[in-house]
Amino acid sequence: MNFLVEAIAAIGSAVLKAVALIGELTLFALSGLSHMVRPPYYPRLVLRSLMEIGFFSLPVVALTALFTGMVLALQSYTGFSRFDAESAIASVVVLSITRELGPVLAGLMVSGRAGAAMAAELGTMRVTDQIDALSTLSTDPMKYLVAPRLLASIIALPILVAIADILGVMGGFLVATEKLGFSADTYLINTFSNLRVEDVVSGLIKAAVFGFIIGLMGCFNGYRSKGGAQGVGAATTSAVVASSILILAMDYALTQVLFFK
Repeated sequence: MNFLVEAIAAIGSAVLKAVALIGELTLFALSGLSHMVRPPYYPRLVLRSLMEIGFFSLPVVALTALFTGMVLALQSYTGFSRFDAESAIASVVVLSITRELGPVLAGLMVSGRAGAAMAAELGTMRVTDQIDALSTLSTDPMKYLVAPRLLASIIALPILVAIADILGVMGGFLVATEKLGFSADTYLINTFSNLRVEDVVSGLIKAAVFGFIIGLMGCFNGYRSKGGAQGVGAATTSAVVASSILILAMDYALTQVLFFK
C-alpha cells in the first residue's frame, strides 16, 4: 500500500513540475515576444545576434544541405531505377529539400551551434550575477538579452533555409548530371515544373517557427540556469535537446496544418 502511495505521489510530483515548467516557459515566451515589439529597441544587438546566429552558422548549414541533396539524388536513383521511374528524381529532390529536409536540417544544425551558444552565454551571465547587475542598472534583461536573440533567430533561419534549398537542389543536380548521366536541361525542366510557390513558402514558414524555438529554448535554459559551471553545461545540453525535439514535433504539426487542411 505504501509503495502504491509513493508511486502515485511521484507521478503527481512529476506532473506538477512539468505543468509548472510549461507555464514558466509560456510566460517567458510571451514576455520575450512583447519586448520584441515594444520600445526601446536595440538594433545593434539584433545585428550582432544575426551575425552570430545566421552568418556564422552558414558554413555548416550550407555543407549539410549540399551533401543532403547529393545523397538524396543517389538514394532516389537506386530506388526508382527498380521501377523505371528515374524521371521522378528531380521532383523528389526539390520537394524533399524545400518542404522538409531544408528547414529541419538547418534548424537542427543551428540548434546545435547557435542555440547552445545562447544558452551558454546567458547561463554564464546568470551564474556570475551579470543579469542581476543589468536589473540594478535599470536595464530590463528580457529587453536587452532575450528579445534581440529571439528576433534575430526568427529572421536568420528563413534566410539560412533559402540558401540551404538552393544548395540542396544544386547538390542533387550535380550528382544527377555528373554521375548518373541525366541531361542538365531535362533535369532542370523537371525540377521547376514540379516546384510550386507554396512548397518554398511552407519551408520558410517552418524555418521562422524553428528559429523562434531555437532562440526561445536557448534563452530560457540559459536565463534560468544555476549552480555554476555544471549548471551552465546542463542548461546548454537542455537547450539543444529541447530545441531538437520541439523542431521535429512542430515539423509534424506544421506539415499537418499546411498540407492536410
